[in-house]
Amino acid sequence: MSMGSNAAWLLGAFTSAALLGFYDVFKKKSLRNNAVVPVLFLNTLFCSLIFLPMILLSRSGILQTGSLLYIPTAGWEVQKYIMLKSLIVLSSWILGYFGIKHLPITLVGPINATRPVLVLLGAMLIYGEVLNVYQWIGVLLAMLSLFLLGKSGKREGIDFTHNRWIFFIALAALLGAASGLYDKYLMASPESGGVGLDRMVVQSYYNIYQCILMGIMLLLLWYPKRKQTTPFRWDWCILFISLFLCAADFVYFYALSLDGAMISIVSMIRRGSVLVSFLFGAMLFHEKNLKSKALDLLLVLIGMLFLYWGSR
Repeated sequence: MSMGSNAAWLLGAFTSAALLGFYDVFKKKSLRNNAVVPVLFLNTLFCSLIFLPMILLSRSGILQTGSLLYIPTAGWEVQKYIMLKSLIVLSSWILGYFGIKHLPITLVGPINATRPVLVLLGAMLIYGEVLNVYQWIGVLLAMLSLFLLGKSGKREGIDFTHNRWIFFIALAALLGAASGLYDKYLMASPESGGVGLDRMVVQSYYNIYQCILMGIMLLLLWYPKRKQTTPFRWDWCILFISLFLCAADFVYFYALSLDGAMISIVSMIRRGSVLVSFLFGAMLFHEKNLKSKALDLLLVLIGMLFLYWGSR
């Protein structure tokens, strides 16, 4: 594996991490005293509207094969895989949105930052990925940060074992890890045991399927009971959720499609988004108990550095 190809997918992973951090901040801002289901629906709608013109331009021939934004035509043999991804991701999002609404972002961020440990275990078992000493140190530091985070949460009256919103975030993390492993399967070539799907096909259509599913949820579950729950209010941050998520996923899928990309490392680096969300949680949302959480965050970031060194 060349240094150039290594640097390319690593750079993509770090760029995606920064974009994801802003995505989390806009998500937290949009959900303050706001209804979760319509916010999530609008998120999927705006994401779909970003990719729909690319699909139409690709089919009309204006966007040509070889363009970064070109989306090939895909039949049912491809769409069935993407529909499953949509169900996994949407389930993770619904749980994650409810969790982040009711918990401090400075607590949610570090919890999500430990998600790649699950991806690592899956990558080792399913794809046979092997980590070196530096990478193992990074993973162990991430696991230690999760243990310390439980103690930080108790100082705010949040018991990790009896708080349903912690359970929501944990389940969202599990589904997110499953999605990451599934992404590797979708992107990998058939020779490597994968399906070999085009990254733009996956990103565009899974957003459209999620929009359809959320539209059904909005009409059947939220709309009839909207007056009995938290009311919905428009916030321009909802639009920025979609923009930053699409950009983060675009870079992520591109990095994952490159030769030599390791899903365990890409997933771990993407959790570096916690640095952005943590800083804004302190400055914008004025959250508490920042000193002990900062130690947890520091362990995560040191772990990211070890993963970077081990992947060079």
